[in-house]
Amino acid sequence: MPEWIESVATRFASYLTPRRIRAQAIVLALCLWAVCAVDFATPGLLDRAGNIKFQDFLPLYVSAQLVRQGRANDLYDPQLTAATIQSILQSTQSQPNKVQPTQVHPNQAQPTNVRLPNLYGPQVALFFLPLARFPFPVAARLWVAISLLLFFACVYSIWKSCPTLRSHPKMVVLCTLAFPPLFHFVVRAQLSALVLACFTVAFLAFRANRPWLAGAALGLLVFKPQFLLAIPLVLLLSRAWKPLVGLLVTALAELAAALIYFGPAVMHAYFNTLWHLSRVLDAVELSLAPIQMHSLRSFWSLLISGPLTPWPQTALALYVLSSIVIVIIAALVWKSSAPLALRFSALTLAAVLANPHLFIYDLLVLGPVFLLLTDWTLTNPSSSALRVVLYLAFVLPLFGPLSRWPHLQLSVPAFTALLWLLWRLSSKPVPNPLSS
Repeated sequence: MPEWIESVATRFASYLTPRRIRAQAIVLALCLWAVCAVDFATPGLLDRAGNIKFQDFLPLYVSAQLVRQGRANDLYDPQLTAATIQSILQSTQSQPNKVQPTQVHPNQAQPTNVRLPNLYGPQVALFFLPLARFPFPVAARLWVAISLLLFFACVYSIWKSCPTLRSHPKMVVLCTLAFPPLFHFVVRAQLSALVLACFTVAFLAFRANRPWLAGAALGLLVFKPQFLLAIPLVLLLSRAWKPLVGLLVTALAELAAALIYFGPAVMHAYFNTLWHLSRVLDAVELSLAPIQMHSLRSFWSLLISGPLTPWPQTALALYVLSSIVIVIIAALVWKSSAPLALRFSALTLAAVLANPHLFIYDLLVLGPVFLLLTDWTLTNPSSSALRVVLYLAFVLPLFGPLSRWPHLQLSVPAFTALLWLLWRLSSKPVPNPLSS
């Protein structure tokens, strides 16, 4: 690394004192959750901005309702899904405590025009079947509460495995509450906590020297298959056969169970939806959706396919090429003798960067990365560049909407730089009790 970069990183790292980080975390957490409280303080189903509260839970709730009613064959019918969502919203809005017309925000005039397709495997509907017995607002709140318990359980499990970070519980709590993806995950009622749980179990299994179990935990991610684009390739290139076989067996078993339960027609409809995913998303997503994404696909799409450079095929080619490079780098780190904290962080970063459809709430899976690498930097305080890039990777997703104007999503270069630093560090043998 050039000396001037080292010098800048060292000066920047000296600014990141525990006192300053604590103060910034407090301010950020207060701002995020105050906005959430004010936005959700309105009565009824719509928030103060005119959006549906816990909007992303709607397709999950609808799919569970359809299965409960014995209509699994309609899971991937976009017209029926849209009509069912509209029916749910209208019935909720017609309750006695609904917002009066004089109180409705201008953007609230047509809340039922929202189109949210079901993009998950049919097995996900079975998972949410118990919540389908409740009205949507109750089910959504229950899911958020369950998700938060799962999220904090994952954070606690990773934190307990960090020998140096264990002596800083208050700082961990503050930074966890200030984690930008957590805010977006809660207000959208997404299922990112399930993805985080798979990564957390995988790390703990690797740490316990149980690679089969670790691979099986990662294989469960097939319910959100875009996270599995990079991981099997990294394991294959690094010849990590046990976790790779565990991943493949679990993923195939999950799909086979769904096929047996739902039948070939439903699975065909699901795979057809995945195959035409871009067409589905173009029809339903907001024009500003790319600025809320944080992977290589959205990075190149914003940078290359802007209004002045309409070359979507070039953006796609650059995404594929850069993803290949990311996978190779992650494989080099994984097959090295570096500590598990570095190797697992590289694996997770590769899964995030190669993900073609990753919104900010999906960055919840980076929680273990921040905990593990922060613990490593406390043990190795000379790694100034890693501390700086880790700080930027934590903060920059918050400024994603600003990429609307320069067409540059800064979080993605930060994640890439973090992976590159892990590759450099992996060539240096560092003793660590987490190594495996």
